[in-house]
Amino acid sequence: MAKYRAKQKSILHGGGGGTGLRHAARGTDWLTIGLCLACSAFGLVLVHSATLAGAQLKEKLVFGLFSSEVFNSAGGVAAGLVFALAISFLDYELLLKFWYVIAGGCALLMLLLIPFGAALNPLRPDARLWFDLGFIDFQPSELLKMGFIISFTWHLHRERERINKLKTILMLGAHALIPFGLVVITGDLGSAIVFLAITAGMLFIAGLKMRWFAALFGLLGAAFPLVWIYFISSFQKMRVYAVYFPWPKYDFLTEADFKDKIYQQQQAVNAIGSGQLFGRGLFNGTVDVPVRESDMIFSVAGEELGFIGAAAVLLCITLVVARLILVSSRTRNLRARLLCAGVALMIGAQAIINIGVCLKLLPVTGITLPFISAGGSSNLSLYLTIGLVLTVFRHQNEHEDTQSYFDYLYS
Repeated sequence: MAKYRAKQKSILHGGGGGTGLRHAARGTDWLTIGLCLACSAFGLVLVHSATLAGAQLKEKLVFGLFSSEVFNSAGGVAAGLVFALAISFLDYELLLKFWYVIAGGCALLMLLLIPFGAALNPLRPDARLWFDLGFIDFQPSELLKMGFIISFTWHLHRERERINKLKTILMLGAHALIPFGLVVITGDLGSAIVFLAITAGMLFIAGLKMRWFAALFGLLGAAFPLVWIYFISSFQKMRVYAVYFPWPKYDFLTEADFKDKIYQQQQAVNAIGSGQLFGRGLFNGTVDVPVRESDMIFSVAGEELGFIGAAAVLLCITLVVARLILVSSRTRNLRARLLCAGVALMIGAQAIINIGVCLKLLPVTGITLPFISAGGSSNLSLYLTIGLVLTVFRHQNEHEDTQSYFDYLYS
């Protein structure tokens, strides 16, 4: 015990050869931070372009320069970065030891949406996804993703030797159904799909055999009719019909309903197509795309910067995801690997869904594009989750070189 504390003290103060500050800087994953900030900077430029004209008309420019969406997004990035760096100094195993506090707190916030949540879309009174705090609208499902990654990592690691036992799979499935059910009952179908992607990816990394995946997907397919009938609102069903069963080829929708539900996506496709190779030029977008600063931000890149700009958005997010996967692959600790992989899966799934919606390949789900879309609370929550990767990067060598203090206590 004394030997372990001496080593930890040595690490804290830079190993005797340098200062603690220098060691702290050396242990920070600057590449991940740099890639994330580059994506966020690109996103802020696009959000500024998407909101500038409207803010000028409404005379709502902050400091006479930026729209409130840009200001809130930048504030979320700045605050999130500070918290992410703070999290990086925490031992990720400490976070895992208190998984029930973190995940329980996130689940409680979701439950509070039922009596106190706000439905910001007047067409979706069932979608109570936000807390209206006056100065900011906070969406707790973003935090729930982080809480689930932490709790599911703990559960998978505990059951790693029994991962392919039926009882274990049933318990893991029940665990995953909790956040899935919470976002479904609050009307957030998009986040429910993201949770499914995170669950499947983390199970695969933990060693679940393919025969169980086949069985699980079969079970999901069998349960889909019940979900469709009892949990999918008529508004959401019409969005699905508009993409996959469009009028007049099919009669699931009237002409008026089809045009109303497909309008946002059709305008996004028109905007992206009009940009051609090099775009109309930054701040020169003219196509009216509803919610273009958040859910449809990809259409801004496509219209104003063309194929080159759209490809740049994809490249930025791909580099971040690739970096997270690299950090995950470099550690032999399953807990660390699962944490990083969970974050990578979350970002990758959200990006695929968002871009699929903008290209009219998927129905509208309300999922934002990570780092790029406007949103103070979403950017804050995203960087908090990135903090999980930063703490793994900082502590993975220490965990591999010496026994964890917490493992020592509980061994």
